[in-house]
Amino acid sequence: MPAFTPPAAGTLTTGLQAEKSAAVDPVSNAEIGAQQDEKSDDSGSDKAVIGDSELQHGVAKIEALASVWSKRDLYIAYIGIFLIFFMNSLQQQVTGNLTAYVTSAFAMHSLVSTIAIVSNIVGGVFKLPIAKLCDIWGRPEVFVIMLILTIIGLAMMASCKTVSVYAGAQVFYWVGFNGMSYVLNVFMADTSSIKNRALVFAFSTTPYIGTTFAGPALAQDFYQHSTWRWGHGVWTIIVPFFCLPFLTVVFRNQSKAKEAGLIKREKSNRTLAENISYYFWEFDVVGLALLSAGFVLVLLPMALANYQRNTWRSGTIIAMFVVGGLCLICFAIYEKFYSRKCFIPFELILDRTILGACALSATIFISFYCWDAYYSSYVQVVHNQSIENAGYIYNIYSIGSCFFAVIVGVIIKYTRRFKYITLCFGVPLYVLATGLMIHFRMSHVSIGYVVMCQIFIAFAGGVLVIAEQLAVMSTTKHQNVAAVLAVLGLCSSIGGGIGSAISGAIWTSTLPEELRKRLPDNIKSQYYEIYSSLPVQLSYAWGSREREAIISAYAATQRLMVIAATVVMAFSFIWVGVWRNIKLEQVKNTKGLVF
Repeated sequence: MPAFTPPAAGTLTTGLQAEKSAAVDPVSNAEIGAQQDEKSDDSGSDKAVIGDSELQHGVAKIEALASVWSKRDLYIAYIGIFLIFFMNSLQQQVTGNLTAYVTSAFAMHSLVSTIAIVSNIVGGVFKLPIAKLCDIWGRPEVFVIMLILTIIGLAMMASCKTVSVYAGAQVFYWVGFNGMSYVLNVFMADTSSIKNRALVFAFSTTPYIGTTFAGPALAQDFYQHSTWRWGHGVWTIIVPFFCLPFLTVVFRNQSKAKEAGLIKREKSNRTLAENISYYFWEFDVVGLALLSAGFVLVLLPMALANYQRNTWRSGTIIAMFVVGGLCLICFAIYEKFYSRKCFIPFELILDRTILGACALSATIFISFYCWDAYYSSYVQVVHNQSIENAGYIYNIYSIGSCFFAVIVGVIIKYTRRFKYITLCFGVPLYVLATGLMIHFRMSHVSIGYVVMCQIFIAFAGGVLVIAEQLAVMSTTKHQNVAAVLAVLGLCSSIGGGIGSAISGAIWTSTLPEELRKRLPDNIKSQYYEIYSSLPVQLSYAWGSREREAIISAYAATQRLMVIAATVVMAFSFIWVGVWRNIKLEQVKNTKGLVF
């Protein structure tokens, strides 16, 4: 496991020192765009006073914490974050590599993309209320809730008896898993200066470098020597244990700040009924439900149509499209005319840099998920790789992007710029790599070329992910950081859902027909059984006529997926082009002792 080396003392600044050295506030600078203080009808119970400023209670708590903790506590918190990311990435590697075998156990291998659509959309949409909870309750409190949801999801997956229960468990799991990562990202944004933030965010991804090797090997051992159920259940014990160091140091320093009188929370006189009504409108429950239902109902038919007798002409599929479209239209009307408080902070995302970053995030995830869901299966079937080796190849992206993100973080730390490294290096390399996959998705292409494309995409991804996060954080005030990161996460999740829907539509409409067309006559009637199960596909001997037919069907299907991914990714040049060339040395949006 890579060791975390604490930074030199010179890299730490207090809020007072930073305020003296900050010559320009970019948020009030006309070049970047003025940001008005967010208007809110929050009552006293959700606000706190720190110093002379009135802030949301959760924001005030984190600023008070940063005012009382020591460098030692800061280092311990970051080491705790490293441990959490390490263990979360390890369990995600294990459970992710077992997903195809879980769905195959229920003869539903093709439902991989369907599950991804629902979990992506719901997990992404819920980041916005999670952001609100972070601002009202506090970062560590919300982290604990997300941890509980993750454990519930893992426990449900370990004990599920049907694929529908497994799909429901995935929703719990991804809301919790994404929520944990999101809260930690907000915490790191709270406790790091903008010039070091790219490096800090890159540091948080470095555990994936180590777990990339350990995760697939563990998944292989669970599948061969235990069960996929225990491969999920064991993490309900391990993950909470590794969260303790971080939670201990944060809660202890919050208590210290409270004892020091740095946070004075005003009391509320609301009744229980008034509280329920207040939070109903504060979290925009109606808008949340309409947006989630709309995207899920519009995207799911793309993956489910071919399960219906009349495919796209099925009444069920048509009804889902119609109801989903109506939900999205109603969402727009409701948010414009009836919502007391929109859960999407439209007033914050109208800045062209934030809009461009959100569009880039959605585009990357659409492109990536167009082919990602079935990539591990593709490597095992077409290139005859084991679960372990397929996991290594699949995770080249994790290794390369995490490694290169650190290099990018160092470059940004000293150049104080991030636009042109994204526009002139990150985007072109990503488009090139995705385009090369069109050629190298043919049958019997050397695995080396497949690996090469993954490496190119990994290095490009290391630039794009860090840059889009900096783009949204460098154009807003501290109290709005959680909100803009949530919007960025929402865009990536919706993009992932759209990409999974495209992938599912291509897979379910193309692969069965390709198998029926290419399989030898003696097993042609078994095409659907072969299509539905990865173990059945792998059961045919390498080099046999049956396996060759399956390989060519896979190659034809995957080629369509990467063509779609390349077309979508080309729009990234536009999204990055609209960014401002922000000078990070002029940005100041943190207080207290920060990294």
